[in-house]
Amino acid sequence: MCKTFGINLLQAINIPMGLEWTDEFLMKVSELTGKPIPASLELERGRLVDMMTDSHTWMHGKKFSLYGDADFVMGMTKFLLEMGAEPADVLCSHANKRWAKAMDKMLKDSPYGQKTVVHTGKDLWHFRSLVFTNKPDFMIGNSYGKFIQRDTFYKGEEFEVPLISYWLPDL
Repeated sequence: MCKTFGINLLQAINIPMGLEWTDEFLMKVSELTGKPIPASLELERGRLVDMMTDSHTWMHGKKFSLYGDADFVMGMTKFLLEMGAEPADVLCSHANKRWAKAMDKMLKDSPYGQKTVVHTGKDLWHFRSLVFTNKPDFMIGNSYGKFIQRDTFYKGEEFEVPLISYWLPDL
């Protein structure tokens, strides 16, 4: 494929989550195919920018704790940073050092990621401790987090940390 189409398959590209990385992905697809980005996607991008602008008031300064697969966690963290939210703790149990280094760089490049702590090789029991200790405004992850949300609720309404369940766990 490299010789036939002149495509470098080894060139890394970020998961298309958030505005910047979706733009990067679409520009790369356009470059590789030689076709322009469809007007319908340009319209959707405009809607996303409007939504982000409108939501910034509510998202700015909110603390989020995230857990999950490496690609999801990195993409969602990037999107939250673009929205002005502050990731408090980011946990990925199976991430490697290269991922952690890339995550740290992304966080340090944003004014909203300066206080974020990245946890690799840890599990949801550790994440539960972080939620009780750091008291984020929200958790984002799969439905296994419902048990952590329940535990925070039973401690008292003022301790509850709502879960934004993004996807179902892999079975």
